[in-house]
Amino acid sequence: MKMRIGRILTLLTLLLAPALLRAQDVGVEVDYNHPQKYSIAGIKVEGNTYFSDQQIISQTGLRQGMEVTVPGEDLSNVVRRLWLQRFFEDVAVEIDSLNATRDSAWFRIRIQERPRMSRWTYTGVKSGEKKDLDERLNLRRGGEFSEYVEKTSTDIIKRYYAEKGFLLCDVKAEVQRDSVIKNAIRVNFAVDKGQKVRIRDINFIGNEHVKEFKLARSMKKTKSNKIYNFFSSKKFNEKEYLNDKKAALSAFNEEGYRDARLVRDSVYYVEPGKLAIDLEFEEGDKYYFRDVTWTGNSVYGTDVLNRVVGINKGDVYDVVTMEKHLYGGGKQSEMDVTKLYRDNGFLFFNVTPVETNIQNDSVDVELRISEGKQATLNNIIINGNDLTNEKVVRRQVFTRPGYLFSQSDFERSIREIASLGQFDPEAIMKEGGYSIIPNQLDNTVDLVYNVTEKPSSQLEVSGGWGGRTFVATVGVSFNNFSTHRMFERGAWRPVPLGDAQNLAFRFQTNGTYYTALTASFTEPWLFGKKPTSLNLSAYYTRQTNSYLALNILSHDREMEVFGFAASLGARLKWPDNYFILYNGFNWQTYKLTNWYSGYFIFDDGMAHNINYTASLVRNSTDQQIYPRQGSEFSLSLQLTPPFSLLRKYDYDSDGNKVPVSSYKDINYDNWSGRDRYKWIEYHKWKFSATNYTKLIGDLVLMTRAQFGYLGYYNRKWGYSPFEGFLVGGDGMSGYYSYGTEVISLRGYENYSLTPYEPSAYNSNGYAYAGNVYDKFSVELRYPVILQPSSTIYALAFAEGGNCWSDIKKFNPFQIKRSAGVGVRIFLPMVGLLGVDWGWGFDGPAGQKSQFHFVIGQQF
Repeated sequence: MKMRIGRILTLLTLLLAPALLRAQDVGVEVDYNHPQKYSIAGIKVEGNTYFSDQQIISQTGLRQGMEVTVPGEDLSNVVRRLWLQRFFEDVAVEIDSLNATRDSAWFRIRIQERPRMSRWTYTGVKSGEKKDLDERLNLRRGGEFSEYVEKTSTDIIKRYYAEKGFLLCDVKAEVQRDSVIKNAIRVNFAVDKGQKVRIRDINFIGNEHVKEFKLARSMKKTKSNKIYNFFSSKKFNEKEYLNDKKAALSAFNEEGYRDARLVRDSVYYVEPGKLAIDLEFEEGDKYYFRDVTWTGNSVYGTDVLNRVVGINKGDVYDVVTMEKHLYGGGKQSEMDVTKLYRDNGFLFFNVTPVETNIQNDSVDVELRISEGKQATLNNIIINGNDLTNEKVVRRQVFTRPGYLFSQSDFERSIREIASLGQFDPEAIMKEGGYSIIPNQLDNTVDLVYNVTEKPSSQLEVSGGWGGRTFVATVGVSFNNFSTHRMFERGAWRPVPLGDAQNLAFRFQTNGTYYTALTASFTEPWLFGKKPTSLNLSAYYTRQTNSYLALNILSHDREMEVFGFAASLGARLKWPDNYFILYNGFNWQTYKLTNWYSGYFIFDDGMAHNINYTASLVRNSTDQQIYPRQGSEFSLSLQLTPPFSLLRKYDYDSDGNKVPVSSYKDINYDNWSGRDRYKWIEYHKWKFSATNYTKLIGDLVLMTRAQFGYLGYYNRKWGYSPFEGFLVGGDGMSGYYSYGTEVISLRGYENYSLTPYEPSAYNSNGYAYAGNVYDKFSVELRYPVILQPSSTIYALAFAEGGNCWSDIKKFNPFQIKRSAGVGVRIFLPMVGLLGVDWGWGFDGPAGQKSQFHFVIGQQF
């Protein structure tokens, strides 16, 4: 029975097999001469690893129940769509099987995925360049590496190095199979930068009436190897070269040659690594302005607009300068027509110059104005202040919701934020640091300030040699302190921050010889609504001559200074709102015990200094650390009560106090130093003016003039033994932080320019007597690094100054000159550090070259 059943099954199998095979064969056979429509019964995907079946099917556009024609464009488009994704090396779509009625088909999508990158490396590049390349390439692990990705990646790397001057850079992508990860590859970009290519010569041809120097200066990024381009890069950048060719044509337009054109330019190698550029121009005729008319202006009259533009009939047809006076782009302090309107709220203002008539060498210009409506400030948005409270930023800006838009107020707000000290000044002043978002439908505008927090607190732990001994210093300055958050839970990490207050402590000592302690606090906005600042400080200094005798530590000579200072500063509205007036009260006590150092007129006794200080300050610099433009101005007067004018007693030769009828009858020769200088009196005048001028790029010229005078009320009483000037050297005060004011003058030894004159009250017989000084400085600065983490710039300086013991001896032309070079490094956690080398031209014989180390800002 079993044998019979087995034979029957075998027979059935042999009979049905041809039919089954034929059905399958018929399903995969495609007759290209007779296309047929099929309804999609199902779709399968084979060969996929990184993508799911559904992800691939969704890219095809196919779906169950959809009719397709085979052969036809439907399946060809499916293959094309998948191929364009660049994720696959091979794509095929085929019919897997048909139903019994042969009107529905099951389709199979066969793919072969490209291998994915498991990692990528670079050879032939510096470690610092790898991060830049990663950011530009934007590759990711697990991403595909097609021919397109390979080509674009190598091109990006070549462009990156071309921008650095490596025009002959060659890049090869070396691909290896990853032995660990399946279907993965490792890619190494082998970079051969080649020789750096620099521009040697730029030859201008055909410029008969425009000087070569003017053309060379107009080309901002393409510079030849001339002496006047010493601080400029000589690398060739193709993108910048295109812009500079247009700039060179603008130089012709500026001279009135409106038809000037570039006939030919060529770039070629003159030697390995050196390029030459030929620029041939055709100048054309020179043109002049004839009639300049205005249309569409209702807010400002024609006379006002003509004064701003500054064009008169017969002037050279200078289109470049005209556009600067219309749209801006000149010096920041210059007014232009666009700024004139925008300062009055006309954000949507537009002006278009049109040449209405050209006759011979004369051009008529019509300036067509569309004033629009005034724009009101809507939202003032501040982004990026993760640590600093928003109110700190908002109180710095001059733009308020509901006010009319003002271009000057907007620019001033950016400057104030940059000068605050809590944010990166370079980031806020660049494109992307701010945004103007107008809405012309409702005549409003949103302003966005994008700030970038930077470390502002400073910790100082240092040791140095000064005053012939080692001094250790520990200090901390919290420049973003917040008293408002002092009782907030979790705010002490390590201290509450966010309100831009300053809290600082500093301690110096070298053991028993010298000790100094200072503490200060500054609140920039005392009452929260107006920029009224409060400054408080207290200090104590003790210096001895500590020595051991018979194993006993002796302090037979000692100087102590302790005091307190408080001041209020208020921003003024006149002459402009850059001015701040400070009013301060200061109290100091000097206690000298057998002190014979020669720094003061007397050496034994206690002196009290109670004074009032008024300072008028104006600061319009664009930032604190590396200002490029703006100025600083300071005028101060410090006054003590005129004690000697109120005094009506004298001392006789035996030291007995005797009455007198007037202060004029007092003979101070009979007074001891302890009695004469118990109450210090003086009036002290100081003036300082600094200007920053941006020359080329980031090259900045700093000029400064200073003057100081310590005067007296009563010539018989004489000059004050304290608050004089010590001129010469690095400007670092060393031990003498109080009682004298140290003025740097590089190229000379410390205090070497200060008069040293006889003193009847000093056992040393002489004392410093610097009561008048002047100083003039010129610095050329160029930045090396401008980053939030560090700022480094080099400088070359020339300066001169002098110091006199009496105003009658003052001679502004009798100065001691010096020149030299230096470098400054600003680190947020440390502050400003620097070193200068100076050569004094008028010092004593044998004293010429000096090195000076700088900690903190010196003036």
